[in-house]
Amino acid sequence: MKNLKWLGLLGLVLALVIAPVLWAGGNAEAGKAVYDKKCASCHAKDGAGNPGIAKALKVELRHLGSKEVQALKDEELKKFITDGTEKKKPVKGLSDDEIANVIAYVRTLKK
Repeated sequence: MKNLKWLGLLGLVLALVIAPVLWAGGNAEAGKAVYDKKCASCHAKDGAGNPGIAKALKVELRHLGSKEVQALKDEELKKFITDGTEKKKPVKGLSDDEIANVIAYVRTLKK
């Protein structure tokens, strides 16, 4: 009976703590398709940034694989995507899953 209690507790811990971490990562392959459609025009296919857009907006577009961008938490990247910044417009029409997938793809660009 004691063993069943511990197994139940272990199952609860797995379900509440570990499983969401494993499933929260998104799908980089699916994210690439969304990125190519919604992000690449400004951030370039390779994440280096479109120089014409940067010049027009008078901003520096960091490479998405740079240490600075890769150091951002997923929640911060999600906020940039959904809310935009001073000069970056928010990306509209993406589901939470699509955003997670784009973030997973951006993580593959790490230098």
